[in-house]
Amino acid sequence: MRVALPEAHQINPLGHLAEHYAPEIVNAAFGFSDVSYRTTKLPTRLFEGARMRTALINGCALCQNFRVTRDRPDIEHTNGPAPDEAFYAAVYEWRTSPVLSEREKLAIEYAEKVGLDPQGLAADEDFWARYKAAFTDDEIVDLAFCVAVWMGLGRVAHVLGLDSICAIPALREVA
Repeated sequence: MRVALPEAHQINPLGHLAEHYAPEIVNAAFGFSDVSYRTTKLPTRLFEGARMRTALINGCALCQNFRVTRDRPDIEHTNGPAPDEAFYAAVYEWRTSPVLSEREKLAIEYAEKVGLDPQGLAADEDFWARYKAAFTDDEIVDLAFCVAVWMGLGRVAHVLGLDSICAIPALREVA
């Protein structure tokens, strides 16, 4: 843990941060995260594939173990079939996995490029031609901001050591 956290708050370190450290900023970040889950128009599998790839890049154990349909039951997931554990496992080998659709692979590739080489992504005309052929501008913007929130919050959780102690059910208390 990189910031002081009383023993009583180990179960919900994110809630403690929201109450005791920069509450306006922390709560705004939680709001950004919440709205991305509640309002995305992306299919759930596509959304979760990009989120999981971001979690793997960030190294955030909390994010890697998060499952949107299990851990956010307060949100209606009607944008296509729910991902199963085979789907999440496929994200590790996304380039060659027969489990993933081409659009899911493109979303995962986008998340990877944002996380590992944003300058290269901005200049990668081949990627953008493939991406724009498969996604609407609305979907591109939706995914861009979803990846931004996952990248930022996942990295904060990891570097502050919150992912090593936070139990996912505690997210329900914060949301």
